[in-house]
Amino acid sequence: MTEHKPVVLVVDDERDHADGIVEALERLPVKALAVYTGEDAIEMVRRRRVDVVVTDLKLEGQADGLDVLREARQHSDSTQVILITAYATIENCKEAIKQGAFDYLVKPLDIDQLRTLVEQASRKAASADQGRTPSERNQERFLFEGIKGNSPAMQGIFEIVRRVAPTNIAVLIEGPSGTGKELLARAIHDNSLRRTKPFRPVNCAGLTETLLESELFGHVRGAFTGANTDRKGLFEIAHEGTLFLDEIGDMPLNMQAKLLRVLEDGLVIPVGSSKAISVDVRIISATNHSLSRLIEQNRFREDLYFRIKGVSVSLPALRERPEDIPLLVEHFLQEAVEEIGSNVRGVSDAAMQILVGHDWPGNVRQLKNAVRTMVVMCDRDRLDVQDIPPEISRRRQLTGASASPSNLAGVSLNDIEKKAIVDTLARTEGNREKAAKILGIGERTLYRKIKEYNL
Repeated sequence: MTEHKPVVLVVDDERDHADGIVEALERLPVKALAVYTGEDAIEMVRRRRVDVVVTDLKLEGQADGLDVLREARQHSDSTQVILITAYATIENCKEAIKQGAFDYLVKPLDIDQLRTLVEQASRKAASADQGRTPSERNQERFLFEGIKGNSPAMQGIFEIVRRVAPTNIAVLIEGPSGTGKELLARAIHDNSLRRTKPFRPVNCAGLTETLLESELFGHVRGAFTGANTDRKGLFEIAHEGTLFLDEIGDMPLNMQAKLLRVLEDGLVIPVGSSKAISVDVRIISATNHSLSRLIEQNRFREDLYFRIKGVSVSLPALRERPEDIPLLVEHFLQEAVEEIGSNVRGVSDAAMQILVGHDWPGNVRQLKNAVRTMVVMCDRDRLDVQDIPPEISRRRQLTGASASPSNLAGVSLNDIEKKAIVDTLARTEGNREKAAKILGIGERTLYRKIKEYNL
């Protein structure tokens, strides 16, 4: 077996300078590569393993050296980043050290010093990589932005995605609301051969049949009232890319038939037109329904089901993988800190214990919102029990008091309604039709309430 050579990525918008650094590093036992924009560097660290990044702080374009640093560190904790700067920006590099940079060098470069730093950074990258399992090391070659988990369930999902992403096979993602189905669909696209082409999501439950047909297939001027101009549909816009059909279980039967024809023929006909347009689109679908149950009820076409279910992935509810909650909390904490500019740096053990013990009816989406709220409200450097949102502690009280109706005194009707919806959806395993019948409301009303309470 050949020994792994550390991969060193050199980033500089001055091509001669970048190529010169690569040439200088060839004396080391490393594989050095050069890119000339921050955007290309970010794409590179997303697509493949990179042990060390050597990047100029100032780069032309939208992404600079700090953007490359953040992306590299977020994608892999073992990747080490060395920044190159001029005297005027040394303070920025010192700040970058706090953000996880390995070190920085000041122009003009001392090549011997650069080689020494790259050797040291390579050793640190290898050392950091030693503690990872083969599965975790392999996972870093793929982009799973926002999707975190070391639980057996999530590792199994990551393995499926790694295998299916480079293909053109259709994927069906199942799971309760808030589990990250669209994030997973984006991860599949970002790791596919179509990643440089468009990714377009559409919510099949949020549009009427007429609007959904126009959204997917487009329309010509005068096709219906309000159609004042020609408009391309998402199939045409996503040509050679990926179309994500969210909540496909809520698609009307007539639209299901039209969708099936497009998937079989690769041709779309805009509303009001007779001219067919050839499209090449990968389909990823998602649902929180049981499609097999909908087929039994004649509410979903079996032939469409087999067309979209090339490979199926089932995302578990967060309560089924509580061991992943600390990792998710840390990830969402870092996101919120960067977005808000907060000084919060961690979570107390007591607060983490409460977060891990919560059942999270809104799943990962609810946890993300809760952590963000905690960061906004916290005026210290560490999140604690008092920062946990009231609705979580109030739900804990409701859960404990559920056997005693008198204990509901003082609880708002909104909280009682929300708890009823959450518990009923849990009881019916996310089946909205059953839940609506039990609650005595229509499915559309239930859907609106789910959106309203961010469940």
